[in-house]
Amino acid sequence: MNYITLTVFLLYFGVLFLIGYMAYRKTKNFSDYILGGRELGPFVGGISTGASDMSGWLLLGLPGAIYAGGLSGSWLAIGLAIGAYINWQFVGKRIRVFTQVANNSLTLPDFLENRFRDKTKTLRIISSLFILIFFTFYISSGLVGGAILFEQTFGIPYDLSLWVGAGIIFFYTVLGGFFAVAWTDFLQGTLMFLALLIVPIVSFNHLGGWNETVALVESISFESLDIFTGTSTLGIISLLAWGLGYFGQPHVIVRFMSMRSSRDIVIGRSIYNIWNVLALFGAIFTGFVGIAYFAKSPLSNPEIVFIEFAQVLFNPWVAGFLLVAVLSAIMSTISSQLLISATVLSEDLHKGFFRKNASQKELIWLTRISIFIISIIALVLAFNPDSSVLSLVGYAWAGFGSVFGPVILLTLFWKGTTRNGALAGMVVGGLTVVIWSILSTPPIGLDGIRMDQSHALIPFYLYELVPGFLFSLIATFIFSKIGTSPSREMINEFNLVKASNI
Repeated sequence: MNYITLTVFLLYFGVLFLIGYMAYRKTKNFSDYILGGRELGPFVGGISTGASDMSGWLLLGLPGAIYAGGLSGSWLAIGLAIGAYINWQFVGKRIRVFTQVANNSLTLPDFLENRFRDKTKTLRIISSLFILIFFTFYISSGLVGGAILFEQTFGIPYDLSLWVGAGIIFFYTVLGGFFAVAWTDFLQGTLMFLALLIVPIVSFNHLGGWNETVALVESISFESLDIFTGTSTLGIISLLAWGLGYFGQPHVIVRFMSMRSSRDIVIGRSIYNIWNVLALFGAIFTGFVGIAYFAKSPLSNPEIVFIEFAQVLFNPWVAGFLLVAVLSAIMSTISSQLLISATVLSEDLHKGFFRKNASQKELIWLTRISIFIISIIALVLAFNPDSSVLSLVGYAWAGFGSVFGPVILLTLFWKGTTRNGALAGMVVGGLTVVIWSILSTPPIGLDGIRMDQSHALIPFYLYELVPGFLFSLIATFIFSKIGTSPSREMINEFNLVKASNI
C-alpha cells in the first residue's frame, strides 16, 4: 500500500468532514438543508454544478471510451457541451424565477404540482418515483467508480471499497445537507479541473509532444484519429443526444433553483461553460494519449486509464492529489443525488401525503434517514464488479432526460402545457427508456457471451434517450390538447414569469 497517497486521501477526507461540520452549523431550517436558502453564488454555483453533473465518468468513463475506441467517442463530449450551454442559456434563469413564483417550490416534484395546480398529487407521486428509480442507478454508478479507484490504488477488495466510499459520502452529506454538498462540490470541481489539465499535458510531454504522440497513435491504429471511424449515422446521433439529457437532470436543475438570482445564473453560466469545455478536452486527450502510452501493455479495463497515468507518471504526493480528483468527481455527484433522492422521500412524499404540518426538525432527520436507506439500495446494485460506469450513467441519464426534459421545456416555454400533458410525458418517456433498453439488449448465447446487436428484438443500436425524449415530447403536446385547458391563474403565472425579461 502506498502510504503517501493514503495520507493525501486522509487529509482530503478531513477537509470534507470539516466542510460538513461548518455546513451543519450554518443550516438553520429545512430550506437551508435542501436548497441552501436560495443563496448560492455564481462562482460556487457554476463549478459545483459541473462537479455534480459530470461525476466519475468524466475521469473514468470518457477517457476509457476514447482509449478503447479512438476519437469517435468525442461526439459524446460535443453533444454534452452543446446541451449544457443551451440548458444554462434558456432553462436556468427561467426555472429559477418560475420555481419561486410557483409558491416557492423547493423540489422538482413540488414545482410540477404547484405549476399545474394538481390537487390529486399524481404528478408529485410519478415524478418522485422516477427520481428514486433512476437516481439509484446513478448513485450506484458512482459507487462502482469509487470502488474501482480504491481497489486499483490501495489493493482493497472491491466489496470493502464500496463500503468505505459510501460511508464517507454518507457522513458529510447527512451532516451538512445542501451547504455541505455545494461547497464540497466546489472543492471537488476545482480538483477535477486541475487534474484534467495536468495529466494530459504531462502525458503528451512524456511522449515527446503533440506531433510525436499523434504519430505514435497513427502507427498503432490510424482509425483512432478518425472521428468517424466505427460510427454510423445512428451512432453519432446517439452520442450527440447525450446533450438532450441536460434538460431533465434534477441535480442540475436544483442548482439553478438554489442560486440567489437569475442574474447570478448568467455569471455562473460563463464559469460553468469554461470549466466544462476544458474539462471535456482534458478527458478526451487523456484517453487519446493513453492509446500510445499503453500500446505495449494494454489495460484490461479501459476506464482506469486516468488512474494508471496518475500512478506511473507522477510522484506519490502528486499522484495522491490526482487520484483524489477522481474520488472528487465520484463523490460530488453521489452527494448531490443522495440529497435530492432523500428529499423526495421527506418533502415530496412524507410531507406531501402523511404529515403536511411536519416540523423543520422532523423533515431534516427524515431526510438523513432516507439518505441512509437509499445508500444501502445503491450499494446492493453496485456489488457487481463488472458494472460499467459509463453504461450505468448512460441509463440513468437517459431516464431523467426522457422523463423530465420535454416536460420541463414545454412547462417553461409553452403556456398551453397542462397537468395531463406533463403526466403523459413523464410516463411515456420513462417507460420508453426502460422498454427500449430491454428490447435493444442482445440475449446471452449458450456460450455465456452476449450476442451481437442483430440478435436483439430491436436489431440496431440507438441510445434510448432519443426515442424516450421524442415520444415524451409528443405525448406532452398531444395530451395537453386533450381535456381541461390551463386555468387563467396558470396562464397569468406563466405570463408573469415571461415578463421578467428572462
